[in-house]
Amino acid sequence: MYEVVLFDVDGVLLSEKRCFDATTLSVWELLYSEHALGLEGATFHASPDETEIEEIRRQVFHDEQVLSWLKARGINSNWDMVTLLFGFQLQELLKQLNEIDPAFVEKVLNYPLNQRALVKIGNQARQSGLNFEPDFGAILDVLEEAGTGETNLLYRIKLHVQDWSGMRVDSFHHGSQLWRLGREVYQEWYLGAELFEKVEGKQARHPEKQGYLYQEIPLADPDVIADMLDGLVQRGIELGIGTGRPALETEVPLQSLGLYSAFEPDRIVTADDVRYAEEVYPDYAPLGKPEPFTYVKAFIKRQASDAKSVAADLPLSGADKILIVGDSVADLLAARKIGCRFAATLTGQAGQEARSKFEEMGADYILDDVTQLSAVIEEEAAKTQQKEAEQSAD
Repeated sequence: MYEVVLFDVDGVLLSEKRCFDATTLSVWELLYSEHALGLEGATFHASPDETEIEEIRRQVFHDEQVLSWLKARGINSNWDMVTLLFGFQLQELLKQLNEIDPAFVEKVLNYPLNQRALVKIGNQARQSGLNFEPDFGAILDVLEEAGTGETNLLYRIKLHVQDWSGMRVDSFHHGSQLWRLGREVYQEWYLGAELFEKVEGKQARHPEKQGYLYQEIPLADPDVIADMLDGLVQRGIELGIGTGRPALETEVPLQSLGLYSAFEPDRIVTADDVRYAEEVYPDYAPLGKPEPFTYVKAFIKRQASDAKSVAADLPLSGADKILIVGDSVADLLAARKIGCRFAATLTGQAGQEARSKFEEMGADYILDDVTQLSAVIEEEAAKTQQKEAEQSAD
């Protein structure tokens, strides 16, 4: 019988739609805003309606093909996704610009790719008469042999620079200035300008952004989810969270839906915990899923030193008492490294189409939605009781 159940949030409790909307809007902004590349060929404004958002998403995710590909290979962080998608387009622009002005491109690649650098690149492209048109589907050809997880995918984008320029460039990795810029742009879209300024302590680039934090969509009736969680707690199971969301973006929507109190505070691990650990232990970065740190820390508990989670011996002792509930390959890979069992929900990006992938990868349980977890736990409890009864009879 399980003693600890750890939940992902996106694709399990809450829809991923708004997070992915914010991802594509971030890429679009970095391409077309006057505060970044400011490319011609499309318009940018900070108050798109739903029709505009859907069209931007259709283009950036190449009719969802890019998103499905990335999710199937274990990418879990929206911040990393922004760096991948925008970083590739930026390289394609620089590759074309390199044919016109190689000295400028060499100079740019020798310095951090921050906001000021993007503005300079955009100005140079316009002055050179370069008419760059993004090919959002082309990234898949570059990443095809990259393997799984953010580490491998970001590393492949980093190598792509060397492929066409011959230069060793360190501007596209997790935690780089370009990555931090993409993260800030994403946070401004998701939180809205007002909350962004309070949380980040920085001035918003576009004060008209309203944010999506308060527009989250639950993946089942919140009352039914709450009853399921309460039932687990009544069985003596401790509940935790391991999510790629920051703490605020986890607490606010789950509080509003009446779900947050079911989880043990010391077992709620978010992207904030991951970022802090990466700063203290940079040699281990990135630590986000599919790396097991998020779930390991939720199991060991947040009050324990990060060192215990970063350098934990895997598979974990006592892993048979842990169940991880997630919607993605990244969650499953983390569970496998920990040595625990995994319940896949089919409410993520791929929906029911993910069933065959989870079957292929040997998920222990496959659920149409998270509320079906009650039946799983009841079945496991019955097995435990029967086993105990048989041992007692012996």
